[in-house]
Amino acid sequence: MKCDVVVIGGGIVGAATALALTEQSPDCSILVLEKETTLARHQTGNNSGVIHSGLYYRPGSLKARNCVEGREALYCFCAEQNIPHERCGKVVVATNEREVAALDELERRGHANGLQGLERLDEAGLKHYEPNVAGIAGLLVPETGIVDYVKVTEAYARLVVERGGRIMTGAEVQRIEAVDDGFNLTTAVGTVQTRFVINCAGLHCDRVARMCGAEPGVRIIPFRGEYYKLVRERRSLVKNLIYPVPDPDFPFLGVHYTRMIHGDVEAGPNAVLAFKREGYQRSSFSLRDTLETVSYPGFIKLARRFWKVGLQEYHRSFSKKRFVHDLQHLLPGISGDDVYRAGAGVRAQAVAEDGTLLDDFQIFEQEGMVHVLNAPSPAATASLSIGQAVAARAVARFAL
Repeated sequence: MKCDVVVIGGGIVGAATALALTEQSPDCSILVLEKETTLARHQTGNNSGVIHSGLYYRPGSLKARNCVEGREALYCFCAEQNIPHERCGKVVVATNEREVAALDELERRGHANGLQGLERLDEAGLKHYEPNVAGIAGLLVPETGIVDYVKVTEAYARLVVERGGRIMTGAEVQRIEAVDDGFNLTTAVGTVQTRFVINCAGLHCDRVARMCGAEPGVRIIPFRGEYYKLVRERRSLVKNLIYPVPDPDFPFLGVHYTRMIHGDVEAGPNAVLAFKREGYQRSSFSLRDTLETVSYPGFIKLARRFWKVGLQEYHRSFSKKRFVHDLQHLLPGISGDDVYRAGAGVRAQAVAEDGTLLDDFQIFEQEGMVHVLNAPSPAATASLSIGQAVAARAVARFAL
């Protein structure tokens, strides 16, 4: 099989990149390779479905620019394609004076990133939007929304196929060999010849990069986020989305409450080291994945910095009582009887050799290839914008 461009990875970023290629280079032949039997099985299909506003990200960063642009593009896309979604808004809650100072910085970032309608809330204002919340100040972020990202990915894929692209599932890439006119990819379903490779492999993007002969300078460390859900009778405790003020030294947002597009309310997640890149259960284990993680100098340095936080997160993972205690930080009325253990997702977090957790998106280019090496949240929100940027690099580099 021959094509001009292969996109490796059938998550939302890979599908959005293929869609952007059909627009920017309509005459090139495009093939998306996905190792699973369906699209959006991993990061895309295991999140809360939040359409992020762009509040948290450093002004001028790739996350900030792509999130704001991608958010509005996503709202328009969902409206055009009749995908259920809602611009419901959220409140970020400060529960003490230290968090109020951090809330000031969030508000500054929000204005710098062009967010509209931000509203500073006092305690009474918080109660107006979320009557059951406990806090002394808050920030209303009306541009936040909710959607089902699996449905969004399926819509991207449908348009790719309608425009002449191809999508192959069950097609895990096993080997990549450079040849004179491009690359030969050995997959689980046969060999593919292509002129250009775009790596959107998510949890395995660093491995795919190395398979291509590149040295990305980072390694993916998987972190599992585990959720509880509110029982049906207690969903009314949460009107929309309730978030804490995040820890600026840690890339995770902390436990929060999310009303989902199908009516459920999720509570969480925690953030624990996963011992398997696709490790959605506490018992999930891969010897290869674990050895790669614990032998990586960047992880060792990271663990030295955050081992206390890590132990706290594991305690929360195994103790419902502790998890509920932390949930009560925002909603004191929550009890253990109000929640039950639900699903989990795994975040593909790129870590540099010096132990730095990469905060921004990272896209790496080499001859004949583009690699998306760090695209955690808000990548789903920003998918249309990221896809356009990645496709533009491919078109410019190879004149597709």
